[in-house]
Amino acid sequence: MPGIGKHDLYRYTPSIAAAAVAIVVFAILTFLHLYRMIKTKLWFCLPFTVGGISTSTVELVGYIGRALGHNNPTSLGTYIIQSVLILVAPALFAASIYMTLGRLIRATQAESYSVVRVNWLTKCFVLGDVFTFFVQGGGGGIMASTDPDKVKMGQNIILAGLFLQILIFGLFILVSIIFHLRLRKQPTRQSYAPELKWQKMLIVLYAVSAIIMVRNIFRVVEYIGGRDGPLLRVEWPSYVFDALLMAATMAVWFLGYPTLIRPRTSLESDAEDGVPLPKY
Repeated sequence: MPGIGKHDLYRYTPSIAAAAVAIVVFAILTFLHLYRMIKTKLWFCLPFTVGGISTSTVELVGYIGRALGHNNPTSLGTYIIQSVLILVAPALFAASIYMTLGRLIRATQAESYSVVRVNWLTKCFVLGDVFTFFVQGGGGGIMASTDPDKVKMGQNIILAGLFLQILIFGLFILVSIIFHLRLRKQPTRQSYAPELKWQKMLIVLYAVSAIIMVRNIFRVVEYIGGRDGPLLRVEWPSYVFDALLMAATMAVWFLGYPTLIRPRTSLESDAEDGVPLPKY
């Protein structure tokens, strides 16, 4: 078993067994999301499904890099792959979460209940998310160095990206809650449609947002401690508070698949075909 050398990029010896389990789990999740998209043929859900597949694929490749690092602890390429991809994966998924809320608001025809104009809601949150993606990715690349000054700079950049991502997620959750309360207090005609399970979809959004929020808080604590801190010197916390939480996020997303949100035209067609939509 390889030891820890002074030139090793890791502060531990990456476990092949743990990485193998993560690879299998995220490979299964990737397949399940791809299978569901093809099976349902509801192509309007393509952006959400691609977000899920992208996240699980990025996690998958990241943990392949982690496994390769077991016998190549000084390989800069494998270190950057596992470090950056595992770090930024939630940012890819967040974009799908933001898009789901926008579609949900439109599907219920409750645009007036959103504190952010719907046309801008998805754009603003996704652009913020893309920015945090590049900030964290850049910080991860800089941190993959043996120069202490560059490592410190990389950590600070990653922390800035994580704090910004937490702020954006917090604002998103607040916008979602306000919309939820307003729609529940005064439902729109469209929200009564039985096939539009908008409350269930909001619960799914809350669940995955909370899981990712916990994961990001862990990452903040991890990087505040520094490269020689207790959380970066051992491997198991990254599996418990990152890999496990991201796998749970993917599983919840799969079970609460956004096909629950049907396009507005489908709902309007139901009304035209004689399917009664209750009035309030």
